[in-house]
Amino acid sequence: MKESIIVSFAITPEELQRLYDGSARSVYTVAADGRSVSFPLRILQPFITRDGIRGAFRIWYQDGRFEQIERLSA
Repeated sequence: MKESIIVSFAITPEELQRLYDGSARSVYTVAADGRSVSFPLRILQPFITRDGIRGAFRIWYQDGRFEQIERLSA
């Protein structure tokens, strides 16, 4: 069954650079409903700007595997 989770980010360009410099592959955060989640950093790539990553996103997954991501707000 396809499910979704909502997460919000305010990641500065400097923080993103540290993630990439450290060869980070996963992002760990707390979702809007309080669940702890981790997912591949690469799924955020389409939303990276020179200002970093900001906004709320819905991440769709099925059987624990990433399906798609959509921006809900900036």
